[in-house]
Amino acid sequence: MTTRQPDTPHSPDADHPDIPALPTVVEFDRDGRTAVAEAGWLGKLIDRGGIIFSVGIVCSMLILIQEIILRYVFGAPTIWAHETTVFLCALAFIYGGLYCTARDQHIRVVLVYDHVRGRARRVLDVAISLVSMVASLFFAWAAWIMVKRAIYRPDGSMHFETSGSAWDPIYPAWLKLFLLATLSVMAVQFLILAWNHARKASTATSDTSLEN
Repeated sequence: MTTRQPDTPHSPDADHPDIPALPTVVEFDRDGRTAVAEAGWLGKLIDRGGIIFSVGIVCSMLILIQEIILRYVFGAPTIWAHETTVFLCALAFIYGGLYCTARDQHIRVVLVYDHVRGRARRVLDVAISLVSMVASLFFAWAAWIMVKRAIYRPDGSMHFETSGSAWDPIYPAWLKLFLLATLSVMAVQFLILAWNHARKASTATSDTSLEN
């Protein structure tokens, strides 16, 4: 007579006891679904504003569908659909950089970053944020040079740059103004991130000193 063993989940490592078990729980440092806490109130506003540009992407899709129907079914294409679609998508792409900054989801090289923890990681966070802030300010300055050419004539009078098409909207000038505004806000956001990371790093150091 045999005794039935209780049902237990089978582990692949049970057949090979010399192989170390792999961790089954992966911990994440941040929630990518919302702005990180270090982004502060500005990050929350940026995160909420993302829905506006998401709606813009949907609107661009609807405009393209309408244009296809008008062109190939009724033979009456519009002169504004293509440029409006490009404009709405461009706005979303520009805002996407700011959106990723608030959520701390921008692309980075993590060769060193992933191997440090605690205060060392906070110090890296501060350094990365400050360097990114300086880069954002440089790009904002370059954007300002484009904006001056897009909204002023050589004689100093104001005239917004247009696309030069049959419809000739002022989308190019608006895009450059929006790029300047976005880069300026991004620089402020990186400054807030650096400040809050520095505060957490100093708090962690103080807690460690008290424990010792």
